[in-house]
Formats: sequence, structure tokens, C-alpha cells
Amino acid sequence: MNFNIKPYLDLIRHNHDYRRLWLAQIVSNFGDWFGILAIYALIQQYSDSELLLGLIIVVKMLSLAFFSPIAGYITDRFNRRSLMLICDLARGVVVLGFLLIVSYETLWLAYVLMAVQMMFSAIFEPAKTSSIPNVTTSDELVNANILSAASWSIVFTSGMALGGFATAWLGTDMVFIINGLSYGLSAIFIYRAVIPQTKMSKREKHRTRNPLTGIFEGFQFIKDHPEVLRPTMAKAMFTSCIGALVYMLIIVAEEILLMGSIGLGILYASRGIGTGIGPVLGRRIFNKESDWIKALGFFMIFSGVMYAFVSQVDALILMSLLVLIAHMASGSNWVMSTVLLQRRAPDTFRGRVFSTEWLLFTLAQSVSVTVASLILEFEILPVRDTIFVFSIALILIGIFWLMKIAPQEKADNDKARENKQKEIDHIPAEHRKTFIG
Repeated sequence: MNFNIKPYLDLIRHNHDYRRLWLAQIVSNFGDWFGILAIYALIQQYSDSELLLGLIIVVKMLSLAFFSPIAGYITDRFNRRSLMLICDLARGVVVLGFLLIVSYETLWLAYVLMAVQMMFSAIFEPAKTSSIPNVTTSDELVNANILSAASWSIVFTSGMALGGFATAWLGTDMVFIINGLSYGLSAIFIYRAVIPQTKMSKREKHRTRNPLTGIFEGFQFIKDHPEVLRPTMAKAMFTSCIGALVYMLIIVAEEILLMGSIGLGILYASRGIGTGIGPVLGRRIFNKESDWIKALGFFMIFSGVMYAFVSQVDALILMSLLVLIAHMASGSNWVMSTVLLQRRAPDTFRGRVFSTEWLLFTLAQSVSVTVASLILEFEILPVRDTIFVFSIALILIGIFWLMKIAPQEKADNDKARENKQKEIDHIPAEHRKTFIG
């Protein structure tokens, strides 16, 4: 299978507004992944507790979950470009606060600062994802999301790898300063972009002036539209196990590979490469969007099988390869579910749909990491066995998806085709060509 890079290069070259949004994502994501290892290093420096290490991930995810409902309401009601600018500048200031952590007694600041940073991220992420369909054509949308995922993986790979070395060689303070500056540069790119947005009507704004009403309407919309609900659940069901598995790579790098931040950087780099390659190959294997819901179940099973093998190996190269392959499936799941939501959710509900997806995703990941960290903290199972248990659970979730969720999608598609055919059958023969066209 040949990979044609030209459509992606053309998209960047000719679509100026998408390019600026894309560059903002690259810069801010690099700072995030460059800095996350420094936060892990601080916790490991001032505490040797697996529970405290897992807790920073839980705080990150729960903060995103807590603010997601109101964030979705805000991103549908207000100008998304302005919101992204505010969030970038605020996060740039917040990450500099990590410089104040100098002892075990000040370690609590890491959790507070992480929560505040994630509050702004909870607004930024749905605003950014909801904006992509507004700066691309329908034909460009899939390529735009694949490019965003591939860029995320490259940035993740380089950011984590460089972050591991930078944390070891430059120290955490310099890493946090670079992270803060990256948000400022991201804000400059967003400031230069033109991002159209369908505004709520005056009647809709008046009806949803109470945030709780607007939030409830978003939940109700998803509930009433199964074609939106299904892809909304995909990332959460995947991360209910993959979240714990990725968290445990931190322990694997420290206790099995005995390589610390550098080993973790290599494993996370493999994760990033897989996330970038996966959506391109996944789209070629499942080239019909009507098959994508079914494909999500296969991706869950495939990723679970790869991590089951991870639990049994010791060699860094083999482990990295297995992680890479596992996250090819993870990246495909992410892009396909995102594109389906962007196509199926109207612009005035898109922010609330994506914030609900974030809510489910972050809650599932928080529970996943919490359970894994408690198992390890209280030595219920060793890390290898814990990885194996979560791998099997992910395989079972994938089987459930194929048996219960995918058939519902097929039934709805068959019903829609049947209804359309009935409409065509009732149209006089001389007018059918116009109707079908």
C-alpha cells in the first residue's frame, strides 16, 4: 500500500486557516508532552509512591471531566477562536507555577496546578476539534484529522523523547519554562487564523441562557441521536483499559527496564509513532465510513492482544514494537470516532458533543488508572499480571462492541436506506433522477 503525502501537503499549503490551527496544535502539544515527564520526575523525586504518581494522572483526567460539561456549553455559545486564545495564554502562566515545587511539602502544588491547567484545556480541546470542520471542506475533513493525529504522534514522539533527555540533563525548571513559552507561540498562530462558526439563533441563546439548560440540551441531543451516541462512547470504552496500560508503562520503564525517564521516553515515543501510522493504514483497510463503527471493535481487540504480549517480554526493542502496533489501533479509533462526530453533529451542538465525549473519556481513564495504581500500591498483583488483566479486559470490551454496538449501527443504516428507497418509490419516474442527484 503506497502512502500519498500530496493531499496532506496540499491541505497545509492552500488552507491557511487550517494550517494556523494545525501549527498551534503542534506547538502547544509539544510543550505539553515535553513537560509531562518533568512532572512525573518531580513526583518521583520527592515521593516513591506509585499511588501519588497515578494520582497526578487521575487529577488530570478528573479535572477535564469536571469542567467538560460547562466547557461544551461555553464553546457552543461563545466565539471559539477567542476562547482558544484565552486558554493558551492562561495555561502558559499556569505551567510556570510548577517552578514553585521544591520539596515534598510543596508537592501538593503539582495537583492544584494540574487541575487549573486542565480546566482551560477542557475548553480549548472541544473548541479546537469543533473548529476543524469549519476551516475545511467536507472532502478535506478526513485528511485534516489524519494529519492532526499524525502530527500529534510526531510531536508526542519527539516531545516525550526530548522531554526525557531534557528532564535528565537540563532539569525540570527549564522544561517548564519551555512549556510555558510554547503556549504563547500557539496563541500567536490562533490569533492569525480566521475560524468561522455557526452562531446560535437569538431564540436558542435566550432559551439556553441558563448554563444548566444548555448542558442538558447537549446531553439530550446525544441521547436522542444514536448515530452520534455510538462514536461518542468509542474513546471512553477504549481508554477504560488502555489508560491503565499506558500509565503502567511508567512503572515498566522504572522497575522492569530499569531505564527511568529515558526508557519511558522511548516507550512513549513508540506509542506516538503508532498513533500516527495507525489512522493512515486504518483508513485504507476500512475505506468505507459505513464500516467504521464495526472497525472500532476490531481495534480494541487488536490493541488488547498487543498489550497482552507486552506483559510477557523484557527486551526494550520488542516491547517498543508491541506498544507501537497497539497504538496504531488506538490512533485509528481516535481519528475515526472524531470524524464521525464532526460529520454527524451540527455546529451549534458540536462543542457540547465533544465535551461530553471528553467527559466520558476522562472519567473512564481516571477509573482505569486509579484501579491500576491501587492494585500496584497494595501489591495485589505484580505489574506484569496487572497489564495482562487489563489487556484481556480490553479484548472483551472489543468483543462486546462487535456483538452489541456494531449491529445497531448496521440496523440503523439499513433502515435509513429502506426509508430512502420508499421515498424514491413514491416519486414519479421522470423526477427520480433529480431526487437521487
